[in-house]
Amino acid sequence: MDQPIRVNSEIGRLRTVLLHRPGEELENLTPEYLTDLLFDDIPYLEQAQAEHDAFAQVLRDNGVEVLYLDQLAAESLWSDELREQFVDDMLKASKLGSHRAFEALRHYLLAMPNLEMVRKIMAGVRKDEVILPPEHQDQLHDMICDRSHQYPFYLSPMPNLYFTRDPAASIGNGLTINKMHWPARRRESLFMRYIIDHHPRFAGKQVPVWYNRDRKFSMEGGDELVLNKHTLAIGISERTTAEAIETLATNLFAGSDFTKVIAIQIPKSHAFMHLDTVFTMIDHDTFTIHPEIRDHGGKIDCFILDKVEGKKYPQITKQTDLEQVLADALELPAVRLIECGGGDSIAAAREQWNDGSNTLAIAPGVVVTYDRNYVTNQKLREAGITVIEVSGAELGRGRGGPRCMSMPLVREEI
Repeated sequence: MDQPIRVNSEIGRLRTVLLHRPGEELENLTPEYLTDLLFDDIPYLEQAQAEHDAFAQVLRDNGVEVLYLDQLAAESLWSDELREQFVDDMLKASKLGSHRAFEALRHYLLAMPNLEMVRKIMAGVRKDEVILPPEHQDQLHDMICDRSHQYPFYLSPMPNLYFTRDPAASIGNGLTINKMHWPARRRESLFMRYIIDHHPRFAGKQVPVWYNRDRKFSMEGGDELVLNKHTLAIGISERTTAEAIETLATNLFAGSDFTKVIAIQIPKSHAFMHLDTVFTMIDHDTFTIHPEIRDHGGKIDCFILDKVEGKKYPQITKQTDLEQVLADALELPAVRLIECGGGDSIAAAREQWNDGSNTLAIAPGVVVTYDRNYVTNQKLREAGITVIEVSGAELGRGRGGPRCMSMPLVREEI
């Protein structure tokens, strides 16, 4: 495969996708640490896995090659040197306060086979799993803390990993490997860094990295929507900054066929954490939208970054008519925006919270959605969209739907 990443639209027939099947990281969630780990509730793992397996099977049934994050990461660590560097990088990114714990964890993890080690890092390492040598057990901070309130992990779990859209996102024949906004998710993109650099499927294939995880400003893949081979839409959101967007646009314009970035400013809130929680493309001229992101006049701030030949930095203009901005970018006379909740404000709020706008297009006019969003799903069908429903009763507790749970690697051209 000459180009292991080829994504020039949101709607081209999906051929290859990266998923992460939820694992023991969900069972390391406790009520005390839900907020820090960005969850609202604790999913039931067995049911969450069953739902995720059904989602993956729907994709396979529609001709999609399904790859898994843990397996690719394990296959990337093909030498002892890579294994050691990976563990060191993960432990450093975890910001362990104790050198003693670092060395004990390093020994503990490196004793495992690759796949087991990767899954253990994802799940988190509890303090009662690793016994420090006797001479290292008496540490001042342990002696002065109330032991009933000690944090129970040496390595925190990564329960958000099944939302593979966010740590990295495909754009054209490259990708962004993202600087995640919240500390709880910062380590997640390190898996993709190793996969791109060292997995046989990607290594040596000159895959461009348009934005890297070592940057100062945060950006997440849920805000990145590839409208066509020349245009990227991106949310200015709770988790993606304007500074990151400018850097991404500059890099894209210098190294790809992209000539336009549409930065859409959405409210900064937990409910609207990414653009794809309130806005997705589902057909050549059709989008879903949560009505609450626009003002009462139907306007929303859109900043158009255009490539200017001979200049390093983009030209920026502001518009507020989203339909016109999209129609112009797609060279269409008009576009359709289908409202989440079908115009009912209560249904819209409920179904957006349950990922009603977070649709995954697997072909033009064919989408995967959660079954619980029946009002929005019916409106999509009335608009001529083919809707494939999957259950998300447990998966949705992490605040993400089918688009959040998938990182397309290859789509057909449209």
